[in-house]
Amino acid sequence: MSSVSVVVPCYRYGRYLEESVGSVLDQEGVDVRVLVIDDASGDDSPDVAREIASRDPRVEVSVHAANRGHIGTYNEGLLDWASGDYTVLLSADDRLAPGALKRATELLDAHPNVGFAYGNVLWFHEGDRLPRARNRSRGWSVWNGEAWLERRFRHARSGINSPEVVVRTSLQKKVGGYDERLPHLADTQMWLRLAAHGDVGYLRGVDQAYYRRHATNMSAAYTPLMTYEQDLFAFESVLDRCADRLEDPARLSSLVRRKLAWEALVTASRAYDRGETELTPIDELVEFALATWPGARSLPIYRALQLRRTIGPRVMPYLKPLALPAVLARKAESAWLGLPAMRPLLSSGTWARYR
Repeated sequence: MSSVSVVVPCYRYGRYLEESVGSVLDQEGVDVRVLVIDDASGDDSPDVAREIASRDPRVEVSVHAANRGHIGTYNEGLLDWASGDYTVLLSADDRLAPGALKRATELLDAHPNVGFAYGNVLWFHEGDRLPRARNRSRGWSVWNGEAWLERRFRHARSGINSPEVVVRTSLQKKVGGYDERLPHLADTQMWLRLAAHGDVGYLRGVDQAYYRRHATNMSAAYTPLMTYEQDLFAFESVLDRCADRLEDPARLSSLVRRKLAWEALVTASRAYDRGETELTPIDELVEFALATWPGARSLPIYRALQLRRTIGPRVMPYLKPLALPAVLARKAESAWLGLPAMRPLLSSGTWARYR
């Protein structure tokens, strides 16, 4: 039976701990151990964690006397404590889906070259009824790590939230911890780094975790421009750290820079369409796009933005239905992003399109 070390960082999320930790302890077919790390919450979170641990010997609790931040807390659990075959980082406000760990560890057991496995994640909002998770697997796919990386760089997104990922512990310790320079996107960088060192497994047709959306999510504090800047640093830092493992780092850099420049220009254009120019840093977004990818002026969306600037923010919202250049820009970008189906190295079960 495979062993899984689950790290549950907690900062003032004591009200969610019973559900989060309970979703781990209810997993069948695996040997689980849980470490709840309270990062000096200052509320009843440590008491809640200790109460859970008193009822189940599989749960341990560590309480910081002073706040160390979420990245330092992650690394403490993943690098210093985790000792199982596989590792999961589960925020105290998220949950695992039933059977998630057994499905993921079976894939990882069968393919020692796979560094991490993941599947679909279900989002739900605070106060909503928990959606029913799909648990009938359609098999799995194993992707070459660099092929998976290229698709991520082309889209400038990892396609992963976090709680749905199960990592091979030996590889986690090899690549090291989360990067404190990336408070918002350290997880994105981590998946990319792991893929540079191994293949990627995907579980088809099942939901592996629940991701809770609420007002105190850390991502809510970031503006689009801040996110684009973090995206760029996250992807470029992977190339810096893993260049010797990649066939063409310069090409990957060009792919992600073009995509982020395009997204910044789209955000600026939509501000005119929605009458939100006073709330959107138009000049800064354009400056970011031009600095990120020198060819940004050649993009159709750049010309569409210039047209909007000429028309002006007062009139533009009324002309949005007639904004053909923006439509053409989106179609052109969609065509550029189109990729042939990425064939898996290995697959089991019925074929399903890669998510």
